[in-house]
Amino acid sequence: MREALDELRAKLNGDRIDMAELVILGARAKARRLPANAKSAREAAMSLAEMIRSRSIPVDVRAAEEVKHRGLIANYDD
Repeated sequence: MREALDELRAKLNGDRIDMAELVILGARAKARRLPANAKSAREAAMSLAEMIRSRSIPVDVRAAEEVKHRGLIANYDD
């Protein structure tokens, strides 16, 4: 934090730092980085975690076994 404030002070040439403005700008930047519906994303993540814990993820077992036994590997270099 000190490094960021020192960088800002250098650019302000001694002018006062408006902490309220920094909080507002930081909060808006953080809000833009969060999903539009954080509750929905959280619920989806929890649902997926529960599927993993209960081992109830829909899997094509035959396809998985075929890949395992044949050693099929995707070749994305082509």
